[in-house]
Amino acid sequence: MSAFLKLNLNFTFQYMQMKKFYFFAAVFFSLGIAAAQTNALQYEVSFPNAVHHEAEVSLTIPQIGSGPLKVRVSRSSPGRYATHEFGKNVYDVKATDASGKSITINQISGDVYEIPEPGKQVKVTYTVFGNHVDGTYLGIDETHAHMNIPATFMWVPSMTDRPVEVRFNDLEKYGWKAATQLKPGKQANMYTAGDFQYFMDSPVELSAHKLAIWKDINPDGTKQEIKLASHTADDKAVVDNYAKMVERMTAEAKAVFGELPRFDHGSYVFLQDLHPDNSGDGMEHRNSTVITSSAPKIEGNENRLLGTFSHEFFHAWNVERIRPKSLQPFNFEHANMSSDLWFAEGFTQYYGELILKRANFRTLDAYANTLGGLLNVVLNAPGAQMFSAPHMSRRAVFADAGVSVDQNNYSNTFTSYYYYGAVIALGLDLQLRKEFNLTLDDYMQAVWKAHGVKEIPYTNQDLQNVLAGLTNNAFAANFFRRYVNGTEKSDYEKLLAPAGLVLRKAAAGKATLGLLRLAPNKNEVVSGTLKGTPAYEAGIEIGDVLHKIGDAVITSSTDVEAALERRKPGDMVTVTFEHKGTVKTATVKLQENNRLEVVTVEKAGGTLTPEMEKFRNNWLSSKIK
Repeated sequence: MSAFLKLNLNFTFQYMQMKKFYFFAAVFFSLGIAAAQTNALQYEVSFPNAVHHEAEVSLTIPQIGSGPLKVRVSRSSPGRYATHEFGKNVYDVKATDASGKSITINQISGDVYEIPEPGKQVKVTYTVFGNHVDGTYLGIDETHAHMNIPATFMWVPSMTDRPVEVRFNDLEKYGWKAATQLKPGKQANMYTAGDFQYFMDSPVELSAHKLAIWKDINPDGTKQEIKLASHTADDKAVVDNYAKMVERMTAEAKAVFGELPRFDHGSYVFLQDLHPDNSGDGMEHRNSTVITSSAPKIEGNENRLLGTFSHEFFHAWNVERIRPKSLQPFNFEHANMSSDLWFAEGFTQYYGELILKRANFRTLDAYANTLGGLLNVVLNAPGAQMFSAPHMSRRAVFADAGVSVDQNNYSNTFTSYYYYGAVIALGLDLQLRKEFNLTLDDYMQAVWKAHGVKEIPYTNQDLQNVLAGLTNNAFAANFFRRYVNGTEKSDYEKLLAPAGLVLRKAAAGKATLGLLRLAPNKNEVVSGTLKGTPAYEAGIEIGDVLHKIGDAVITSSTDVEAALERRKPGDMVTVTFEHKGTVKTATVKLQENNRLEVVTVEKAGGTLTPEMEKFRNNWLSSKIK
């Protein structure tokens, strides 16, 4: 054998050995990937009975350890803070092992099921009913499946770190396509999530929706897409035109922070659903938002619908990334309490309408009316005089679409943290402009940089610290002590004046019994009376029947207005009413109507000075550069 041949044979042998090594390495590597992929929780959803609002769901759970396995249904949902008991709509729950053999599954509480001997792999199947379209529940019929994930999918408490795969069947049958923030999988109609938290935060709209898409470029050159998926009776041209309005709104929101968030898959989607049977709602998620409305169409309702879009999109920064530590991570097994909703929801409420004013979708008079409504609710609310904004935030576990059948005393003890926080935001914005030549935009950018960009959850003290860094320690401590953690209210009449806006009583000199709502065309009281008002002092309660004010017979709210029209604040008057079958009389002292409004100085008969006009424009004009 020649040396050359020997060398070639050795080379060939070594080459074959290397090929063999790489072949087996590739096989083991691919098996490793397959093993990792089988770790995923695998859902499959079918709609054989969509017309009667049912879906059939299966959950395949691989790589199970020893001992019993628990699966459950959620009791709460992202963006909602009260419990909702989704388990009531889940039934016919069954389990099979890897061979398809039926195994025991026991319901051990209303939402929790246990499989005593699951083996290495188990499939759980069940039927879920859903006939309520909003941001919280599940709505299914032959036209669509509007899916909030916690209302739809059972899950495994011990496996919340695992990836998730979900396949939607029957889409071709109904002519549906999927809109969602979930990442598309490698197979048709399959979507994935990296873990349980992201999956539960990812609503899905399956329908023949119309889709509009536009591009955004951040200051650093990052390119992203924003989508509007609208399930509506409108034609595509209407949806496209509306998308241009939404695009302007998103640009104005971006201008507050100077940049869009980095969306996880490079896109954000509005999931809009309109039908007269829907409940009006908006629900923010990390890279999407659900917006439902009872409006029959977009056309003719564009500006009204934009309010929810503006509020929910602002949450892409404030709540989804600038996140309260108290909501991190979200717990799906019980109500989620936070003291910081006055900022998370309230400041978002303030910016929702401010952004629309800046985008020229609200007139100055309309925006002034919005401010008047906010101030009226908070400054005249007994609850806001008694309790702080953080206290009201904690009440969300009962008030945020919470379900109960008994009466409450909210009219005297609760003021919405949305409005409370919005009024605090207004006060801070105007004070920063007046005292520091800064704006609330500057503050939001500072909070974004300190807590949002790196997603460091914040506390109430953190928010104060950011304000101190922007202004000074004394101002920040004073503001939080008095207006956030205390119950003092800013002098809004004085703060609004530099913008040429007048806060005043809407019915000055008019007499009132206090807020006293009657049933339409009836004399039955349908709301609780407010502490400190003549009606409250008289002992009038919800359900009572109002008979007379003085000698005037009362049959409706119109009669109440007529009876008080000829009287003055301070007058003593006898009120006759019926409480649970007993007729009572009380003599009370009428008060001046304290309902508030905000109007322009021009409408109030004053003069708009150049300084006022400059201040107003700096505050309310577009910030898009």
